[in-house]
Order: sequence, then structure tokens, then C-alpha cells
Amino acid sequence: MEQPITVSTLNDFIFCPASIYYHQMYENLSQTLYQTTCQLEGSAAHAAIDDGRYSTRKNVLQGVSVYCEKYNLIGKIDIFHINTGVLVERKKKIIKIYDGYVFQIYAQCFALREMDYSVRRLRLYSMDDNRNHEIPLPEEDAEMLAKFESTLQNIRRFDLSGFQPTNSEKCKKCIYRPFCDRPLYDPEDRENET
Repeated sequence: MEQPITVSTLNDFIFCPASIYYHQMYENLSQTLYQTTCQLEGSAAHAAIDDGRYSTRKNVLQGVSVYCEKYNLIGKIDIFHINTGVLVERKKKIIKIYDGYVFQIYAQCFALREMDYSVRRLRLYSMDDNRNHEIPLPEEDAEMLAKFESTLQNIRRFDLSGFQPTNSEKCKKCIYRPFCDRPLYDPEDRENET
């Protein structure tokens, strides 16, 4: 059987497929060694959910591990309001809604539905500015659903040995760039940025 894809991998793969390799390679190290302040703050912002402190209400699922058999995906949800059917994915600050954000909440939606929960609305929540962003359900956006399924196929077929990045701006923002052997900018630029 194929290894399940983690929900967080969906966003990482879109950012840079090589980041998945580096993430797995360094996952047992302290995040403070390679994550930026923004990423560390994002992890800290999720602590209430991860520790089950977001809500004490019985009709709110928080930080629950889920599995989607149809797509062979595994991960955790942030918040699901059982009574209203609203699934919420929290982010520290949303400046732009990236496909990876949508794909993460799709994966959570499919997993919850397989667990017989009625997911009726999807929402991305930006903590820093207290803003909600409604996301159409997968069955309401055929184009995005097709991109989601295509991304899963691309993840399963990905071969790091033949990969060459194409976006220098992403390379400059990548937390794994000090370890990367194929960045799209002059290594001397790395020294000038510090």
C-alpha cells in the first residue's frame, strides 16, 4: 500500500516540491534551527488547538487526527463545529488565499465526511486580523477540485532527482534554502541578506 500523504504536505508541495524532502529530513530536529520567526509564531498560534484548549464545548472538534481513504490522506483538522457543519483552518495571517490552503481544508473535509460528519461550509481564518475567508465546498468548484486531484497525482509521481525550481522568489523565502543544493539565486546573495 502506498504511504498516505499528510495534509500539510499539500501546501508544502505547491510552495516547493523539494521542501517535502527537506521537511522529512529535518523533522526530528528542533524547529528553531531552521524555521523563521514567522513560522515559529504560526506554530505557537496553533498551540491552543493542538493542546485541545481552543474550546471545551462538546460540539467542537479540535486538533482531531483524520484519515481520508479515498485520497489516502492523513492529518489533523483545526476546528470543526459539529452543529453548524463549519470546518475552519486557522492561519496566523492570510495575505492571499493560496491553492495549498484550499487543498488542506479539502482534505480535512473529505476525511470528516468519510467519518460521517456533515461538512456544510469551509472557512479559512486569519488570526492576526481576525478575518474569515469562506471557501466553496469541493463539489461547488470543479476546477479547484480537479487541481486538488492533479496535485495529489503529482505528489505521488514526484522525483526529487529531476527537480529544478522555477520561482526565485519562493527560493528566497524557503526555510530550507540553507540546505538546498539547487536554489535559483546566487549563493552570494545569501550572505548579503543577513
